[in-house]
Amino acid sequence: MTPQRQLVLEAVTALRHATPEEICAEVQRTARGVNISTIYRTLELLEQLDMVKHTHLGHKPPTYHLAAEAEHVHLVCRGCGEVYDVSPSVASGLVATLEREYGFETDVQHLTVYGRCRNCQGS
Repeated sequence: MTPQRQLVLEAVTALRHATPEEICAEVQRTARGVNISTIYRTLELLEQLDMVKHTHLGHKPPTYHLAAEAEHVHLVCRGCGEVYDVSPSVASGLVATLEREYGFETDVQHLTVYGRCRNCQGS
């Protein structure tokens, strides 16, 4: 693991659901010479090594998080933009119905549900 790769992995860990640009900004706080193309190449390598995973949250660039923490469903608030990670078990009814009625095996690691969080509903 090179120092630059370690910095990228640390940024992914610290930022949680960060875009490559956000990861780059975090890495550049420590290593100013690291550019965005290095970040993209490193993220691709770390994903091939099953250390990070990406997901698409809306129409933005992919966001990255640790592969060890990939077992979750994303809840995205359309009001404040906050992303919540919840246990895949919350989707068990949907998963069971899709399997039973359609023979469809669901990958909930890439499931994103949009709505409004408790705080935004109150405002």
